[in-house]
Amino acid sequence: MKSRAFKQVDVFGATPYFGNPLAVVLDGSGLSDQEMQHFAHWTNLSETTFLLPPSDAAAARGADYRLRIFTPGAELPFAGHPTLGSCHAWLQAGGKPRACRADAGGGAVAQDVIVQECAIGLVPIHRTGTRLAFAAPPLKRSNAEPGLLAKVAGALGLQSNQILATQLLDNGPLWLALLLDSEESVLQLRPDHGQLRVLGQKVGVVAVQQARPATDLIAKLDCEASVVVRAFAAPVGVDEDPVTGSLNASLAQWLIADGYAPGTYVASQGHCLGRAGRVYLEQGSNGQVWVGGDSVTCIDATVSL
Repeated sequence: MKSRAFKQVDVFGATPYFGNPLAVVLDGSGLSDQEMQHFAHWTNLSETTFLLPPSDAAAARGADYRLRIFTPGAELPFAGHPTLGSCHAWLQAGGKPRACRADAGGGAVAQDVIVQECAIGLVPIHRTGTRLAFAAPPLKRSNAEPGLLAKVAGALGLQSNQILATQLLDNGPLWLALLLDSEESVLQLRPDHGQLRVLGQKVGVVAVQQARPATDLIAKLDCEASVVVRAFAAPVGVDEDPVTGSLNASLAQWLIADGYAPGTYVASQGHCLGRAGRVYLEQGSNGQVWVGGDSVTCIDATVSL
């Protein structure tokens, strides 16, 4: 074991402890897959990441660092909140992006461009002030098999008339996404996580909502949002994820393309867990969707690994 720099970062929230926590090991060099997975299981957070130097091939294409992402039960090829939180930690630890551009293109204004290498490929990240936004990876989408959809709806306690549309969304992680009829339908769900685990399918639920008055701290942080999201990921060891960047990325690509949501909107997630995650979605003029959010460091320390 050796002492390694470590941060615990709250992602998708400017107020500490109201977003989605992420464990970041800033030097994962020399750790085996098994050691990384064991530590991620021990942290018991939805994701734990390990920063590494980029591969030679990726460095030649402009990558600044390589990222490996683990849930308590498995490694992920890509995930959104680990991407933003790890980039925040890397920059805070003194990381310097290779590319600095005045115009990031695609409708997003940025001063700096950071390039992350992960299993899905290279992911550009824009920095505007302190807020980061990643380019949503290419999305594959298809219709859900009716039998699976019926079983998932049963596990969620949904009636068929509450489901407006569904899609299988794949941008690395695979989600079965359900567009529901109202914010209340999303927030009142009480899923059977054991049944979802047996089905082996991660599920995202979403509703496009009307503005509402702010009556408490979480509502005040959420009141700007026009879309509400929940993410159930029992098959990878996380019953409900507080705020999910990869899901919001694929949801935005689907909802905007099919006319369910405008080209720019704010999504809220985590209300049922006492969180107030805020995800900023924007489609640029070239069609690229950007997924942004704030991050704050809550723990800055070392870890023996």
